[in-house]
Amino acid sequence: MELLIIIATLITTVLAILVTKRRRLIEIFTIISGLIVLVCSFLIALSVAHTGVYTSTIFFSVDALGAIFVLIIGCIGLTTSIYSVAYLDQETKKGIVGFTRVKQYFILLNVFLVAMYLAITASSPIFAWIAIEATTLSTAFLISFYNKPSAIEGAWKYLIINSVGLLLGFFGTMLYFTSVPSTINGGFIGWQDLLNNTAHLDPLVAKMAFVFVLIGYGTKVGLSPMHTWLPDAHSKAPAPISALLSGVLLNVALIIILRFKVVTDQVVDPAFSQHILIGFGLLSIFIAALIIITQKNYKRLIAYSSIENMGVIVLGFGFGGIAILAAILHMIYNAFAKSALFLTAGTIFLKYSSTKIVNVVGVLEALPVTGLLFFAGFLAISGIPPFGIFFTKFLIFSAGMTEHPLVVVTALILITILFVGFLAHISAMAFGKKPADIKAGEINIWLVIPPLLLITIVIGLSFYLPPFLRTLIETAVLHYS
Repeated sequence: MELLIIIATLITTVLAILVTKRRRLIEIFTIISGLIVLVCSFLIALSVAHTGVYTSTIFFSVDALGAIFVLIIGCIGLTTSIYSVAYLDQETKKGIVGFTRVKQYFILLNVFLVAMYLAITASSPIFAWIAIEATTLSTAFLISFYNKPSAIEGAWKYLIINSVGLLLGFFGTMLYFTSVPSTINGGFIGWQDLLNNTAHLDPLVAKMAFVFVLIGYGTKVGLSPMHTWLPDAHSKAPAPISALLSGVLLNVALIIILRFKVVTDQVVDPAFSQHILIGFGLLSIFIAALIIITQKNYKRLIAYSSIENMGVIVLGFGFGGIAILAAILHMIYNAFAKSALFLTAGTIFLKYSSTKIVNVVGVLEALPVTGLLFFAGFLAISGIPPFGIFFTKFLIFSAGMTEHPLVVVTALILITILFVGFLAHISAMAFGKKPADIKAGEINIWLVIPPLLLITIVIGLSFYLPPFLRTLIETAVLHYS
C-alpha cells in the first residue's frame, strides 16, 4: 500500500504542477509530496526489516537492499527538493531562469524520482529496464536545463551513451529469459522466476548475459570505460540533480546488476562474476586517479570521485565475504556524502558564478557554513576517520588482501593519488582570501540546511546503525553473498 501511495503521490504532483500557474504552489506541492514519500519509504523499510520482503502487487516487490535505497531515495529526494526551491529562487533573481523553466524543472524532478522508485521496486527485470530508461529521458532534459551549448552537448552524450548501454543491458536480460518457460505467470517473468529456473540456463549463455548486463547497466553506474558521459552530465546539470544522479541513480543501476549477479552465480562459478567486477572496479579507480589531478572544474572533480567510489563498491562485491557488508555500507555513506558535496558545490556556484577551480578561492571566508560542509563532505567521501567510509574501505581492502593482494596494493596507491589530488583542489578553493567583489555570508538558510542534514546523517550512521537498518544490511549481505 505504501509503495502505491509513493507512486500515486509523485504522479499526482506532476499532474498538479502541470496545471498550476503559481510558482509557490508548485514548490509547496513538491515539498509536501517529498514528505509523504519519505514517510512511506520509512514504513516500507521497517516492513521489510520485520517481514523480509515487501510485496505490493505482482508488479512490485522490495528486498532488503531495495528497501535501504527506497529510504535513501526518500531522504535525498526531500532534501534536494527543499534545496531546489532556494537554488532556483537565486537563479531567478539573477534572470537566468523564468517561471516556465522552473515549472519544467519540478515536473522532471518528480518524474525522475518516480522512475527511480519504479526501477528499484519492479518485480520484473523488463519493468526495471523501462524505469531506468525513463530516468535517462527525464534527466537528459534536466542536464540541458540551462540551454547552453556545453550543457546540450553533455545531455546528448548522456542520452546516446546510456541508451546504447541500456540496449546492451536489454539484450543481456533477454538471454537470461531463455531459461524461463514463456507460459509461466502468463508471460510475466520476475526476478524470482529467473532464480527458480537457473537449472535451465546454459552456463555459456549465463556468462554472455552477465557481460552484456554489466556493460549495459555499468554504463549507467559510471564504471570505466563506459563512464565518459558522467563528468559532462554531472557538471552541467543543476546541483540538486547532480546530487540525485551521483548519490542515488548510480546505486540504483548497480543494484540491478547485483540482482543479475545472484542469478548468474547460481549457474556458474561465482568467481566468474567476481573477477569481472574486480576488473571494472580497479579500472574505474585507475581512470579517476589519472584525471582528477589535472581537473579544472570542481563539479567534474566530484563527478570523478563518484567514478572512484563506484569502483570501490564494485571491488567490494568482487572480493566477497565481509567486503560485501562493507560495500553496502559504502553505498549508503557515499549516497549521502556525495549528495551533500554536490549541494554545497551548487551554493558555491551561486556565490562565485563559476565552476572553475581557479576562480574560486576563500570559500571558508565567503561561505563559512557551506565551506565547512563542503570540506566535511570531501573528508567523508575520501574516507578520513571518523567518517564511515574509512571503515568500509579498510574492510574492503582487508578482505581482498588474501586472494588479490596485487589488486589491493594497486587500488591503495591509486586512492592515495586521488586523495592528494582532491585535497590540493579543495584546499585551494577553501582557504585563502576571498575576492573583493564577493560578499561574505551565506546566501540563504535553505541552501545550508539540506547539506547539513545529509552530512549529519553520514556522521550519525558512521557511529550508530538503527536496529531496522542493521537488519536490512545483514539480510542484504546474506542475499548478495
